[in-house]
Amino acid sequence: MVKVVNEFGDLVAVVKYNNNLDFWDGRNFSCGSPGRHLGITKLKDGSYVLIHGTDWQGERDYAEIVTDEEALNAIISTGHIELLEKKKYEPLKKLYEEKYLNQEIEEDD
Repeated sequence: MVKVVNEFGDLVAVVKYNNNLDFWDGRNFSCGSPGRHLGITKLKDGSYVLIHGTDWQGERDYAEIVTDEEALNAIISTGHIELLEKKKYEPLKKLYEEKYLNQEIEEDD
């Protein structure tokens, strides 16, 4: 379990640890930095939470509430677009479609 704190350091939730945003870097699963892991989940109030894991002794896993845009960017940057097909990420899928799809200007014939 990982504690979720707000910007004031107040405990707002406790979530299950996951590293569903990790990817294979050729030697290990990580979020792009050795010994670091990244996961995402959603709270009942609709807030998205990034879960930061660590393999380093003396450091602790932590979680933070992020904006929808930050959550979407974490999914995109780690290459886990398939998460947008899950029901709890539907709002992020809609944001993805509005923000990134069909942005190319069509050529006139």
